Amino acid sequence: MTEREKLAVLSRELTKLKDSQIEWLISIVAQFNLPQQFWKNVDSNLINAAWLEHFGNILMVHHAMSDAPFSKEKFEFGFIFASRKAGIAANKPVSRTNRGHDVTIDGIKMSLKTQADKTITEDLIHISKFMELGKGEWSLPKLRGLFFEHMQNYEQIFTLRALSDAAKIKKYELVEIPKSLLLEADCGEFEVMENSKQNPKPGYCRVFDKNGLICFELYFDGGTERKLQIRKIRKELCTVHAIWEFDTASLFDV
Repeated sequence: MTEREKLAVLSRELTKLKDSQIEWLISIVAQFNLPQQFWKNVDSNLINAAWLEHFGNILMVHHAMSDAPFSKEKFEFGFIFASRKAGIAANKPVSRTNRGHDVTIDGIKMSLKTQADKTITEDLIHISKFMELGKGEWSLPKLRGLFFEHMQNYEQIFTLRALSDAAKIKKYELVEIPKSLLLEADCGEFEVMENSKQNPKPGYCRVFDKNGLICFELYFDGGTERKLQIRKIRKELCTVHAIWEFDTASLFDV
């Protein structure tokens, strides 16, 4: 469909809307006309120009209606929507309780995470809940084994990070965390937090580079959720695929 044909369809469909619905559209159009900067990594094997734009549009519409960061569920929807609009096959698992991958893009199973904590550090990635650890034996080597088993269910890991919490300016980045990096936990150093009051006691598996600098650490949280966190992942060891930065105007301000 040409641009002229699209405008003709839009003009025709607008006549069918109620006044209140037209007001909503005016507000969303106002959001699209605010300053925006989208960037993609030229070496990305995932992001093309169409993908970048469509996902950015979803982020802008979201923030026209909400100050809250983009949620994981919306991230999954947006990932699939942008992929399909960019001509890439994309699907979700049939089961909503699937413990493995979140989406399949062009035949590749992927795990999607989000990060939006208020104390976010731009150069260090934190995944607050990578997976649940269940009620089985609480042994750090065994728990690390569950981590490795979990990663057998997908080939790539992406996190969408909300880097700006400012009311009028939003910034997101899409980062791929190499699975090969996380598999280096096989040579990690364990530490049990013996002085912790949690039962079972939490612990770490830390991975260092050849210079003794930490690459990342697994944190086995023995609290009520019994979950695995991944902390202090150095972003320089990952790949930034895209960045979206844009001004926002709440629908209530228009």
